[in-house]
Amino acid sequence: MAASSVISGDEALASRISMFDHPRGLWVLAGTELWERISFHGMQALLVLYMVGALLLPGHVENVAGFAQFRAFIEGVTGPLSVQALAAQIFGLYVGLIYFTPVIGGAIGDRLTGRRIAVVAGGGLMTAGHFCLAFDRTFLLALLLLILGAGLLRGNLGPQVKSLYADGDRREADAFQLYYVAINVGAFIAPLITGTLAVVYGWHFGFGFAGVGMLIGLCVYLAGQHLLPPERKALVSSAPTAPLTRPERQRVVALFMIFPLIIGFWIAQSQVWNVYNLWARDHVEMRVLGFETPVPWLQAFDGLAPVIVMPFFLALWRAQAVRGREPDDLAKMAIGCLIFAGGTGWLALSPLVAIAGKVPLLWAIGFHLLSNIGWLYFTPIALALFASKSPVSLRGTMIGVNYMAVFFASTISGRLGGLYETLSPSAFWLLHSAIVGGAGIGLMLIARPLRRRFSDQPDPGAS
Repeated sequence: MAASSVISGDEALASRISMFDHPRGLWVLAGTELWERISFHGMQALLVLYMVGALLLPGHVENVAGFAQFRAFIEGVTGPLSVQALAAQIFGLYVGLIYFTPVIGGAIGDRLTGRRIAVVAGGGLMTAGHFCLAFDRTFLLALLLLILGAGLLRGNLGPQVKSLYADGDRREADAFQLYYVAINVGAFIAPLITGTLAVVYGWHFGFGFAGVGMLIGLCVYLAGQHLLPPERKALVSSAPTAPLTRPERQRVVALFMIFPLIIGFWIAQSQVWNVYNLWARDHVEMRVLGFETPVPWLQAFDGLAPVIVMPFFLALWRAQAVRGREPDDLAKMAIGCLIFAGGTGWLALSPLVAIAGKVPLLWAIGFHLLSNIGWLYFTPIALALFASKSPVSLRGTMIGVNYMAVFFASTISGRLGGLYETLSPSAFWLLHSAIVGGAGIGLMLIARPLRRRFSDQPDPGAS
């Protein structure tokens, strides 16, 4: 007995209920994602600093249930690790798995539960995980619940954005940009609140707020159900699932050809969430007019920067489209990698402006502006590419594949994070600049054959 998916009801209904020229369901999904990101980025901004500054130190680490066995497993692969290197590796594995499980979560939504049940279950697991972080003892359980919950939630929210728009609808690309605005507004708000709570009241208050944020996001999603497209229901059928057509297979192959280059981008981006916090703690002058700026606030600016630059680049792309000169998705992704490489190169140049070993806070802010222009050219475009070019029957799964690139990248970046103790900061960031810049060059080199596959035109070289 094979499972096949059918769509019941009138999907156009959700599209007709509009606000600001977009279906109202987009704002429900974006609002859910906003609060999910408030919870996620609020916790993420604290995690490495918390592990290095408290959890992994004597007097704390002994209280974490199962940690001795967990550490033995990691060091069985990597060899002995210092506290800082161990924190970087744990962070890399955690974030990597957060982005890997949407592959499984998307497949579950595609084939078994439907998207709505998967999102609600994921939100519930993530809420429980954030609250478990409020206690040292349940640290590893918290990470496990967050990983499982993110797989279900993220693997099934993004595909619902695509289902609001007909194929070829010009608004679709803008919808994903707006969806990412919600992500970045959440990423801006969260570190300000959790960073302040951690400084004033302690780490666990910051983590507790992240749990409240996820609970609010779950309520937003439940309240907006009537504005979402009709559910795709998985029905048991004796008929086999229809095989992919040749153009569909070509598009899937093309997406997998891009996959290693997406990893290159995310290796550099993942380090901004990971070792960058330690670099900022050690090398950025955080005191401004007598006020000691919490290091997590830089992560807040990392969330705000795309929102600041996005209106300009949306207007630029529209103007280019009118003249027939807008770069296509592959070209934008390549440009994004090269700009991001410039951003990590900017960090490598920081000793040139350092005073007594510290660079001005404005230098770090300049990095966030530059790197997030690269992010804007790359990340929403990659998601839209996977959503629009994947066969309908595999859309959730392939969006999960896009997220899976972050799993490999974050795992690699966690291992590279150990080099921060042996390389100079300049060499460390130049290494990451070379990785993401190489990904951009690679995208430029393979863009032409990929465009033929994505356009469904016969490719003489395809088998």
